[in-house]
Amino acid sequence: MLKNSGHKTAISYGAEKISYAALLRSVDFYSKICPSEPGQHVVIFSENRPEWIYAFYAIWKNRSVAVPIDFMATADEVGYILKDAAPAFIFCSAERQPLMTEAIRYAGISATVIIFEDIQITLDESAEISEVLMPAASETAVIIYTSGTTGSPKGVMLSFENIMTNVRAVSEHIHIYDANSRVMVLLPLHHIFPLMGTMVIPLSLGATIAISPSMASEDIMATLSKNAITIIIGVPRLYAAIRKGIVDKINQSAVAKLLFKLAGKVNSARFSRKIFAAVHQKLGGSVQFLVSGGAALDPAVGRDFQTLGFEVLEGFGMTEAAPMITFTQPGRVRIGSPGEVMKETKVRIEDGEILASGPNIMKGYYNKPEETAEVLRDGWLYTGDLGYIDQDGYLFITGRKKEIIILSNGKNVNPSELEAKLLESSLIKDCGIFFQNDALNAIVVPNMESSALQNAETAEETIRKEVIEPFNNSVSAYKKLMRIYLTSEDLPRTRLGKLQRFKLSDLAKEGNKESVQPDEPDSEEYKLIKAYLEAEKECKVKSFHHLELDLGMDSLDKVGFQAWVHQTFGVELLPVKMAEFANVALLAEWIESHKTRMEEGNVDWSDIMQEKLNLQLPSTWRFGSLAFRLSRHFFQMYFRFSSQGTDNIPAGPCIIAPNHQSLFDGLFVASVMKTSQIRKTYFYAKEQHFKQKILKYLAARNNIIIVNLNRDLKQSIQTLAEVLRQNKNLIIFPEGTRTPDGTTGHFKKTFAILSRELNVPIVPVVIDGAHKALPRGSRIPRFKSKIRVDFLKPIYPEQLDYNEITHKVKESIHEGLNKTL
Repeated sequence: MLKNSGHKTAISYGAEKISYAALLRSVDFYSKICPSEPGQHVVIFSENRPEWIYAFYAIWKNRSVAVPIDFMATADEVGYILKDAAPAFIFCSAERQPLMTEAIRYAGISATVIIFEDIQITLDESAEISEVLMPAASETAVIIYTSGTTGSPKGVMLSFENIMTNVRAVSEHIHIYDANSRVMVLLPLHHIFPLMGTMVIPLSLGATIAISPSMASEDIMATLSKNAITIIIGVPRLYAAIRKGIVDKINQSAVAKLLFKLAGKVNSARFSRKIFAAVHQKLGGSVQFLVSGGAALDPAVGRDFQTLGFEVLEGFGMTEAAPMITFTQPGRVRIGSPGEVMKETKVRIEDGEILASGPNIMKGYYNKPEETAEVLRDGWLYTGDLGYIDQDGYLFITGRKKEIIILSNGKNVNPSELEAKLLESSLIKDCGIFFQNDALNAIVVPNMESSALQNAETAEETIRKEVIEPFNNSVSAYKKLMRIYLTSEDLPRTRLGKLQRFKLSDLAKEGNKESVQPDEPDSEEYKLIKAYLEAEKECKVKSFHHLELDLGMDSLDKVGFQAWVHQTFGVELLPVKMAEFANVALLAEWIESHKTRMEEGNVDWSDIMQEKLNLQLPSTWRFGSLAFRLSRHFFQMYFRFSSQGTDNIPAGPCIIAPNHQSLFDGLFVASVMKTSQIRKTYFYAKEQHFKQKILKYLAARNNIIIVNLNRDLKQSIQTLAEVLRQNKNLIIFPEGTRTPDGTTGHFKKTFAILSRELNVPIVPVVIDGAHKALPRGSRIPRFKSKIRVDFLKPIYPEQLDYNEITHKVKESIHEGLNKTL
């Protein structure tokens, strides 16, 4: 694994040149000052430096397990890993010692700490050199703690066989590395991608590695030129930054621009290297391969480097695969693809998800058998990434399974797809999509270098007008962004550039502080509109706020606003018209010029519901009742299913209001009701789910009312009111969408309006355990999951207002959920 290549340079660090002989003697020295035993865990916590490498191979020499930790991690993060890994020894730099001391105190462990700066190496030049040989292939070589895009890190246990599979793949099968390679060490070695690509693989072949003293551009350029680097291992953000610097200079010269365009058409690496020889010389003059990993490379970046005469070899993998699953072979680059399946590895696609198996797949997660069982099944690693393999064997990534957002209408949204579309605009430097309050939100880092963004004060308005509004007009309704946040901070990413989407919501809250605000309009119309919206949305309203993007007005809000505007100003303002106004101030100006009166008042939902509506209720098909009975027996056999409280359903009309955890919730509720109750109970369904004739036929015979909430919510509410007037029951899910973790979400007040105006009671229903039985994205329910359906005491509207009714029902369900399953 680390052989004696004599006086050949193994490590270059600034002006220091360390031979293989010196490296092996240093490793031997370190193995003795850290007398760890086979199988013991030893932590390395330091920035990249030669001592990091000595310590790592010393751990292997002692047949112990290396546990490298990100030197930029916080004390809490380090403490979490220390507590989990329980190391016997810790290698640490003097700079990181204070933080390590704090982390050890937090973890409550006892370990010997060895400070690099305190080690005085004394090498016996005459002593026999001892190589580092590979222990048994099945032994654990390293535990890499994932930096985490979804939460707490997990310790990935990689064996020596996992490690050597990747060494063989890139040296024997793809031939990227050989003994003459000179590789730059730039990325932090605690991560498996640079650990393998810039240290383990080249040193196992007798190649030379050159450590850049820092990420500063001058240190990088000096390392490249002084060491004639042949392989650069980097992440997409590094290559994007290098490409930007080059392209910016090309754009300053009309001749260079013309040559760049010509090189793109000629598409010859030899031609490009001659034309752009100065660019190649700037990177040391010897670069053969640019290797990109850690995240997806922007195809535009890959194409531009290709035009410049470089080959960008992109790979796909994960820490759990040590790390490579696919890789691009030299001469077979296909822009947009991370290459072909590695030798000794197998890949298949199951329900869109990429699965991998082979000797490179991890042993499992340390101390986490349940998490291991979730991703390792029958010898296959379930990567969580979505993609496909084309007819030529190239892999293409389409998204991340866990990041797919499932909306209340059942639609799936791939946030990465939307982000890529937004990033096509030169006004946006970076962005992230997240789901909050039943709506898609975006947090945007504006590109303040763009000439179109003149200053920070007008950046938000410009981005909305030039990017967000055209984007919303170009996508399906369910993909529209309902709120955006601007930030000057970098978005949270792992050290290799993967977006930590779970942190976006908190970042949006932190950044949601108004800076320079325009003057508020002084018109009475604006003041009335502002007061109404603040009361309805329970938030501060500013003149520049957008009805959807800032205030999050849904279809019900718009119907209420429409009625209030007509009553107050005598203006017919349809919801489709509202979308034309960029902010509240412009809307107020339009109302001021079109109003016929100005009389302050409240929305009269009673009048809306009293408007005449002819409704023929669907007939009840006897088979429908039988189907519910049969489904109850199925649930009782398949799940641990229990229910109670159906006697709480009143004899007269009522609204049955369950919380929402799974796709089966409507069936769970109806299946336990009495036959007489089922026959007089109606569901409402969205029209887009019943477009086929057979579905409409079944709906007309199974107590299903089809409404169109997008086209005419007002009529839809009137339709639901008519059902109750005809002495029937309605099942309405107040949340509208399923919650991912079983907690109650935001309750929309449609059901409260119906209850108050028609004086009908609401029966809260608790559904507990369904989110575990059928989690979002899962197709097969989990066998013998515990599910409870409880019908609670009815709540009568009496003199309560809409908000009070909504709150009372939500509290009732919340208390019911807190009961032990």
